[in-house]
Amino acid sequence: MKLTDIENHLRQFRIGIAGAGGIGSNCAMALARCGVGELVIADNDYVEESNLSRQYYFTDQTGMSKCKAIKNNLERANNKVSVTTCHIQLDKKNIPDIFAGCNAIVEALDRPEMKEMLIEAVQTRMPGIPVVVCSGMSGWGNNELIKCRKIDDTLFICGDELTEADEDLPPMAPRVGIVANMQANVVVEILMKLKR
Repeated sequence: MKLTDIENHLRQFRIGIAGAGGIGSNCAMALARCGVGELVIADNDYVEESNLSRQYYFTDQTGMSKCKAIKNNLERANNKVSVTTCHIQLDKKNIPDIFAGCNAIVEALDRPEMKEMLIEAVQTRMPGIPVVVCSGMSGWGNNELIKCRKIDDTLFICGDELTEADEDLPPMAPRVGIVANMQANVVVEILMKLKR
């Protein structure tokens, strides 16, 4: 299949991304560059200088809402992608409305309780919609530990499922990028199997 055929196929779909930090911003960029037609991104944070080491933002975007900044960056990379952003704190009530019509949802949240809440909200209120989760990407090296595990037809986990971020083991660009791109790759695989 030619690249133009793949892009034409992917252009038909809408993907939700919960979080626009290291995982979310890098995954969104990979999906936009692949040709996914519409991205719906939700985050309530602002770009900080400390984010620039691993997130898809630039120094002149410091202080800008991550939603506005990532929309600008995605549209610069691919002016055919439609980007809808929601500068909002996600909760179990608003998730189905924000991500309505999405063919898959990427989980890119920091806190374990937020990850769990998103998965539960999608599985109970949006049955059948795949969720691609990240777990374990801090530090450096140990590439062989990073993998994708399929739990069932609607739940996938990307990462090493071990390393948690802390002061001695911070999230760093290489591993964050690997996991974000792995999530994007899982999404593309899901979409390529869908008929339209």
